[in-house]
Amino acid sequence: MTTDIGTLLARSPDVCGGRLRINGTRTTVNQLVVWYKQGYVPEEMADQYPHLTLAQVYTALAYYHANREEIEADLAAETIEADRLEQEYQQTPRRP
Repeated sequence: MTTDIGTLLARSPDVCGGRLRINGTRTTVNQLVVWYKQGYVPEEMADQYPHLTLAQVYTALAYYHANREEIEADLAAETIEADRLEQEYQQTPRRP
């Protein structure tokens, strides 16, 4: 059985905020890239995400290497949004 590598990744506006993800999952390419940048190897990632195959992990990383600017920009946008949400949360008055 042959797998068309183009079928392993998907993007839809109503899933994971439209971010590129492993098809059939909610695991984004960005999540795997963050682990990769922390020094994890594909085999370790597949162990941590047992619902993913090694081929899926490698496909996500291949996409990152082929489209580094796009993914880096998306990661930067995620960081900015996380920082904004954290500041918003810290400024919200707490009930006793």
